[in-house]
Amino acid sequence: MAGTEEKTQEGADSTKTGAATKPAELSNYDIVNHWFQVAADRLDLAGDLATVLRTSYREVQVQLPIKLTDGQIHVFSGFRVQHNGARGPYKGGIRYHPEVDLDEVRALASLMSWKTAIVGVPYGGAKGGINVPARELETHELEKLTRSFMDKIDRVIGPTRDIPAPDVNTNAQTMAWMMDEYGKLHGHTPACVTGKPIALGGSYGREAATGRGVVYCYREAAPQLGLTPPETRVAVQGFGNVGSWAARIMQHLGCTIVAVSDHTGSIHREQGIDSEDLKRHLDEGGELSDYDKADHISAEEFLGTDCEVFIPAALGGMIHADNADLIKAKVVLEGANSPTTPQADQILSDRGVLIIPDVLANAGGVVVSYFEWVQNLQHFRWDEREVNDKLGTIMRRAYREVNARARQDEVSLRTAAFELGIERVVEAARTRGYV
Repeated sequence: MAGTEEKTQEGADSTKTGAATKPAELSNYDIVNHWFQVAADRLDLAGDLATVLRTSYREVQVQLPIKLTDGQIHVFSGFRVQHNGARGPYKGGIRYHPEVDLDEVRALASLMSWKTAIVGVPYGGAKGGINVPARELETHELEKLTRSFMDKIDRVIGPTRDIPAPDVNTNAQTMAWMMDEYGKLHGHTPACVTGKPIALGGSYGREAATGRGVVYCYREAAPQLGLTPPETRVAVQGFGNVGSWAARIMQHLGCTIVAVSDHTGSIHREQGIDSEDLKRHLDEGGELSDYDKADHISAEEFLGTDCEVFIPAALGGMIHADNADLIKAKVVLEGANSPTTPQADQILSDRGVLIIPDVLANAGGVVVSYFEWVQNLQHFRWDEREVNDKLGTIMRRAYREVNARARQDEVSLRTAAFELGIERVVEAARTRGYV
């Protein structure tokens, strides 16, 4: 079951990279909380207010016992964390991965609060997941697990409460099962989830939205760096939903995809890798490790690829203190959530590498999720060109606002983005009378 959202879609790609593994002791929770604290200190937030913003409003953990084809009952844990709802209904993806735990879901839920505020869509932040090895389960087992999960969290879900979406190892089919199960309990309610199939009220442009948002950020940053597409070489770490769409759209712009990496290996071709052909190869059951139209290289060689743009679109913490020095790009465009540790961020920034952070770069998924929700609530549908144009308008505005704040305060784009997001959540909370 391929990964998709807030990576694949509202978050990061499902593909692990063969280029390196993150240090076991560093988690998404550590990374997100580090950047929150940096921004909170700069904003001089009072300690009690910072505690309210750092912690979650509601955390739900449910037991999911499922009998699998081996005849045994396997017990998984399902999580839904609602971080902050001052700006609107909670919003965030659902991921299926063995490493999912409460701390990871907490961190990603808070990241969604800041992300939705940065791009200006009227949502709060949430995240969910199940600690299941999704790739090892049959389709009917995944359906059973998904329906059981929705059955047990439906009381905190809904179009005016909390709207899930796809993420790592979940996709449009997962959302269809969730919508159908919710409908059994509450009546037909397509706006209860986003990232659905087109046939069930999904939005055109939704599947490509996160990757397309990444590309919009590149287009905004390129003139600052004197880059044009024909002279931009790109390396993509992770070729799931976000990485593959970003690569294909960058290629259509005229950029050259020179290296790609995933959990099976890494490939390189100086003249350019045809992203469309590579995607077809993978869709037909092939792997990166047996793709014969590029040279196979080591993990270290991949990270050291000569390129202008490096797109980490795998899992969190993949760029760390032990490998950041290998990266030669001018721009790191974070398609995944928390792909760069604070130490690696400092190493890259000291070398003049521009890092376009996850809370901005991969927000395209949640923006088009918002469009899907609006279309469902009002019972109409925009065509794909209109969706993409509206996405571009929001992503360009968000980039320019973050960039202006960074220049004004003489800080990184990441620090500026977190400051803007936190300020907007605080403003909404204070206006409501919460704090």
